[in-house]
Amino acid sequence: MSHPVNRIVGFIVKLCLGLMAAVFAISLLAAALVVVLLSVLKSLITGRKPAPATIFSRFQQFSPQGGMWPGNARQSAAGATSAQVVDVEAREIRDDKRLG
Repeated sequence: MSHPVNRIVGFIVKLCLGLMAAVFAISLLAAALVVVLLSVLKSLITGRKPAPATIFSRFQQFSPQGGMWPGNARQSAAGATSAQVVDVEAREIRDDKRLG
């Protein structure tokens, strides 16, 4: 008699633990959604980019591997032209109206 009772109690315990894990996961997702929405709302009010977008763009900018991020081929092509060194002669520009 105890064998079927053990199976039923075990099933109920597993079901309860599974439901608690699902509630925990859903609450974490809801909390993350609230934080993201507040961040976007703050960025709309202040006029700045959202913090997650800024952080992601910095990771993308300083990525050591060129092919790791999608769309990075355009940046690497543009970066190749800006990496060239141009030697110029510096000279001072005077504003004679100020000196007089």
